Amino acid sequence: MSTTAVQPPGIAQRRASRAASLLHSVAQACVRGAEYYLPDPFLLAIVLTVVACGGALTVTGSGAGEVLDAWYGGLWAVMPFAFQMALVLCSGVALARAPVIKRVMRALARLPRRQSGAAITIFLTAAIGCWINWGFGLVIGALLAREIAQRQRHVDFSFLVAAAYMGFMVWASGLSSSIALATATQSSPLNFIEHLTGHVAGFSQTVFTPVNLAPVLVLLTVMPAALVFMAPAEQEMKRVDPEILAHQDNEDEADWNAYAQRNTFATRLENSRISTGLLTLLGAAFTWHAVATRGFSIDIDGFIFAALFLGLVLHGTPIRYAHAFYTAARTVGPILLQFPIYGGMMGIMAHTGLASLIAQSFVSLATTRTFGFWTFISSCIVSLFVPSGGGQWAVVGPFVVPAAISLKADPSMAAVGTAMGVQTASMIQPFWALPVLALARLGIKDIMGYCVIAMLLAVAAYGGSLLLFGG
Repeated sequence: MSTTAVQPPGIAQRRASRAASLLHSVAQACVRGAEYYLPDPFLLAIVLTVVACGGALTVTGSGAGEVLDAWYGGLWAVMPFAFQMALVLCSGVALARAPVIKRVMRALARLPRRQSGAAITIFLTAAIGCWINWGFGLVIGALLAREIAQRQRHVDFSFLVAAAYMGFMVWASGLSSSIALATATQSSPLNFIEHLTGHVAGFSQTVFTPVNLAPVLVLLTVMPAALVFMAPAEQEMKRVDPEILAHQDNEDEADWNAYAQRNTFATRLENSRISTGLLTLLGAAFTWHAVATRGFSIDIDGFIFAALFLGLVLHGTPIRYAHAFYTAARTVGPILLQFPIYGGMMGIMAHTGLASLIAQSFVSLATTRTFGFWTFISSCIVSLFVPSGGGQWAVVGPFVVPAAISLKADPSMAAVGTAMGVQTASMIQPFWALPVLALARLGIKDIMGYCVIAMLLAVAAYGGSLLLFGG
């Protein structure tokens, strides 16, 4: 009869305590490192552009003129996508500022009593929101962080905002994933799976699969525990005065109240719900017509359409929604400058073949079973230069899908692996953090140290899932 040694409870507890202490120390070291070494996101974009140019010149064999043409073409080719993304963000912020959503956020803000509970509440809210619609989830976490920080003085505001941005690590595995939407949309220019196989890869082959859902559930379980251990101690906290946050939030409300109190024919017309009802009826009629004639489908334009009309309905009157949308437009400002820069990088990566070479160098190591994993690793690297999910799919999709077919791997794993890499790398690529930081009025250095830990956990979760279920 064999016996199994059982560790005394005291030893197990001490080991767990040492592990927690180690995670806390690593997190604080990352925070200090980010504060000292990390430049402004715009400067980082410039540095990455130089790296992309150097890589294209030395690795792909492209001439200087070719690289310059690719860079300049990319600056403007990204404009339609940039406008779509701006609308996603604005509609998401405006929706989050609807009275009913604000009441829900204030109710959530009253739940946590301590810093760790606040961070967990913010992360789960942001993650669930991002899984449903990345534009909505990206901003609702930051707004909830502001609500909580106005109620609790003993919290590190930058830590709470970092927890909000960590929710973004599941967006490309969710319903608004630009890659999953592209592969699910028949005749889409980005549906490379359909172009090569003749079949559309719907959500049942990408989003609603064990390889995609399992790591999302793991992260929703593991990250709250990690946040408890990463949380800064009392003497390490960087507090913000709740009255400052309240004053900033009340500025917009005061402007709105001053306008709403005017009693003129114009203001009565602007506050009429009749026009809201008419426009909503038009949107509902189109939705019914589209479903009846073309069936139910979801794409980026459809998400923008739904967010716009849902926001209009929840705000009630045209002028209230217009005011919320104008306020939301401020969150787009910080990323507008960077869209052309990253568009230029995307042009270099695509037209010189640099992105394909990076992907090829990793996918060449793949077997049928490990194809998704190596696609994920290459996507993490390419995402530093092309942080957009749809943008990266446009660049690497034409290569990774044929590679999957030649290996007799599931072509949908090319989309799943690429999407996972995009959202994992976003934890250290500050591009999509800018709207969150604009809402919180913080800098990238304030949150990036914590996000490094989140990225490592995401690599383990997504990479492990692709190795276990991706064959």
